Amino acid sequence: MTDLIFNPAIISILTLCILCVCKVNVLLSILISTIIAGLIAGMNLTDIMNTFISGMGGNSETALSYILLGTFAAAMTYIGFTDLISRKITDFVGTQKYILLAIICLMAIMSQNIIPIHIAFIPIIIPALIPTMNTLNIDRRVISCVLAFGLKMPYIAIPAGFGLIFQNLVADNMTSNGMEIARSEIWKYNWILGLGMTVGLLISIFITYRKPRKYKDIKIEKEVIECEKFNKSHYITLFAAIMTFVVQIWTKSLPLGALVGLGIIFSFKAVKHSKMDNLINEGVYLMGYIAFVMLVAAGFATVLKTTGGIDNLINSIVPVLPNCKILTAFIILIIGLFITIGIGTSFGTIPILAVLIVPICAKLGFNIPETAILLSAAAALGDAGSPASDTTLGPTAGLNIDGQHNHISDTCIPTFLHYNTALIIFAIIGIWIF
Repeated sequence: MTDLIFNPAIISILTLCILCVCKVNVLLSILISTIIAGLIAGMNLTDIMNTFISGMGGNSETALSYILLGTFAAAMTYIGFTDLISRKITDFVGTQKYILLAIICLMAIMSQNIIPIHIAFIPIIIPALIPTMNTLNIDRRVISCVLAFGLKMPYIAIPAGFGLIFQNLVADNMTSNGMEIARSEIWKYNWILGLGMTVGLLISIFITYRKPRKYKDIKIEKEVIECEKFNKSHYITLFAAIMTFVVQIWTKSLPLGALVGLGIIFSFKAVKHSKMDNLINEGVYLMGYIAFVMLVAAGFATVLKTTGGIDNLINSIVPVLPNCKILTAFIILIIGLFITIGIGTSFGTIPILAVLIVPICAKLGFNIPETAILLSAAAALGDAGSPASDTTLGPTAGLNIDGQHNHISDTCIPTFLHYNTALIIFAIIGIWIF
């Protein structure tokens, strides 16, 4: 019990959550929690910061991708592309808010599989739709839930794009820890988790946040080229977007794809060269904060691993696990939730959890489908709701464009309640089914 009370992972992650709920800036909360974890483990401040800085490189590719794609989004906004698209969506939606929610959900799902640009579409489209949301009195918390669903559900249940990466990681780590499974099998079991998230989404739309919510109409002044129909610059930008996608798939490098797209925009003068510096600055403004939080979260994860807190947490809990499958599954899921909410990434949590979950499941008689569901759910838990996750940072970046959407109370808490609860319940149902 003493090992758990003074465990650096437990104390630092609890500190992170408490600070964020108390509205301390996420970046500062992570830094403070990192130092606390290191000090409890007996590290000196110099070692803590050196470990922290060296670990930040773990998310460097993601951070660079976000900044470049933020610049791409700024270029699309400047030439009036997003304004045109938003007007077409608004005309199509009319007064039907559920149609707007369906369109946003579809775009989020497509960003994971069909055009895998992840959260990069959010600063392109969502800010331009804010006036329409205000007119329809849509509670932005439900938009957070819709976006989180579209960003999260596909990689859990659909074997394409980011889903293929996630499910390959699950299969590879199960196999390497003694439970062999084909990559193509994971989605056949994870559909139950996707169903759970769908239930969580429907509850958020039709029950929790169904009532209207009024926001102030705050005009966001930006330099935008006014246009009424598609022109040459728009077609060049569309071509650039297609090439960004093609290069990304071909090279498996999102930063390289984004760089090619920007090169096309500036080379073919869809945007004047004189505006290049301004747009890059705007791109950093749009996505730079998210990028830096992702870097800092990677450093925090590295310090946690170095302290041995996660290993100690696992070793302390394993001996007291009950023989009951359902109770054991519940405890495993809570461990996954706890670890992921601190680290902020489902993908990065899989190798950590697999070392624990697979041997325990094998020992207690869990079959392969049950273990796959448990590992997938345990890794995914906390991604929706973590202050340092791109699943929450992305929606906040788009919805808080006018300063009326709080990251913790309007994004993290709603997505945490609706999706983590659903994943736990439906993972246990999946164990009963399979």
